[in-house]
Amino acid sequence: MDPYKEKIVIIGGCGHVGIPLGLAFASKNFDVVLLDKNQGHIDMINRGELPFVENGALKLLKDHIGKNLRASNNCAYIHNADFIFFVVGTPVDEHLSPKVRNVISVIEEYIPYLSDDQILIMRSTLFPGTLRIIQEHLCRHGLKTKLAFCPERILQGKGIDEIFKLPQIVSGTTEAVAQAAEKLFLNLTSQIIRTTPEEAELAKLMTNSWRYLNFAIANQFYMMANDSGVDFNRVYEAMTQGYPRAKFFAKPGLAAGPCLFKDTMQLASFYNNNFFLGHAAMLINEGLPDHLVKKLKQKMDGSLRGKKIAILGMTFKANNDDIRESLSFKLKKLLEIEMAYVIESDPYLKNSIPLEEALKSAEGIILGVPHDEYRTLSIKVPFIDCWGIWGK
Repeated sequence: MDPYKEKIVIIGGCGHVGIPLGLAFASKNFDVVLLDKNQGHIDMINRGELPFVENGALKLLKDHIGKNLRASNNCAYIHNADFIFFVVGTPVDEHLSPKVRNVISVIEEYIPYLSDDQILIMRSTLFPGTLRIIQEHLCRHGLKTKLAFCPERILQGKGIDEIFKLPQIVSGTTEAVAQAAEKLFLNLTSQIIRTTPEEAELAKLMTNSWRYLNFAIANQFYMMANDSGVDFNRVYEAMTQGYPRAKFFAKPGLAAGPCLFKDTMQLASFYNNNFFLGHAAMLINEGLPDHLVKKLKQKMDGSLRGKKIAILGMTFKANNDDIRESLSFKLKKLLEIEMAYVIESDPYLKNSIPLEEALKSAEGIILGVPHDEYRTLSIKVPFIDCWGIWGK
């Protein structure tokens, strides 16, 4: 008799969304396969190693790998799966429009392995209406595979902790599918929020867009104060200290990563490009690197030509090793346009310049990401810190 519960296959399972999900279900006694095409990540996971930083994941991986958890590129595992997760989000093209066809193409690739008695759960961002399109596509191929959308909402790097604590949004193309998905996720959390597929798709997009707008407000205020010669850190403290209505006021910083900008643009496309707040947020957040370079240039006698400028922190968020859509690389390009010699330093990235060497060489510094390693530094050269960790 199989000692484990149902079998789960996660397609795209060796990425930032798939690994926390797979480890969470493995810890609850499910038989889990992380199906992926990245052989390097597959090999690492099967050795009990993580391909990126994920707090709390390593212990779970070592506890379950080779037992009820494995990574593979063998699609045959799908045949016997009870639940199949697709970690396939909707990307945007060069015109910032959603590429729904990309999602359908991934689904098509695995259709030969699907059967009617399985439950297929979409996990990543979907453009509103995509789940219904997937259902119609499966039907055209003669499949009655049950389909659900249960979007992930974990914070990268803290997914193991949050996946057990956050309420889980559950939707399905039928009531029976939604009930089955709810029963599955009750193994991870006691809080289930039932919605229609369209409500779930919009909830995911609006959540990320709301965060992106919050960062844009803070960044606009930061640039406004800077250009007026006012210390924004003191303004921020005056606004928020002991004032409950400013409790959730975001701090300024480079708003980057694989989701916030992309999902804001998808929401704009959904609303026929009438999402003016979203487009304004894009201009502000994507314009912040230009502002930082301009301010450093002013501090360095109006020219960066030939000067050694260090960017401290190249990842898109603090205390993490993920560089996807990091605005630090935009900073680098802008500095190079100014003919500066750019020094990239990040303790979470291999082959970057060590911090001590970067500090010794730099004639100017821009703080790209506020890693903990930077918080106690005493900077002796002109610097720009939009995060406010050196401003005090």
